[in-house]
Amino acid sequence: MEPSTAPDAPLRHVLVLPDRDSAEEVAEELAESLPLPEEPRLVRDALAGEDDAEDAQWLVVLEDPEGVCSPTALDELAAHHEGWLERD
Repeated sequence: MEPSTAPDAPLRHVLVLPDRDSAEEVAEELAESLPLPEEPRLVRDALAGEDDAEDAQWLVVLEDPEGVCSPTALDELAAHHEGWLERD
């Protein structure tokens, strides 16, 4: 992935994915392809009002203090797995 050239690149990126398998695959791909200071974290995000384990999204959280991640490339990667990059 190409580095971000924006001076105000976020220090944290959150990719929202539909299931754990997709999240694990994305996290592995990012860990192998980017020089990140720590491994991407997986977080289960239960949908509001839902108790069923199937009704959850999975988040891949990337700490990016050096701004090496391109938000556009992250969004494209998430979209490839039927997800998206969370934007502030």
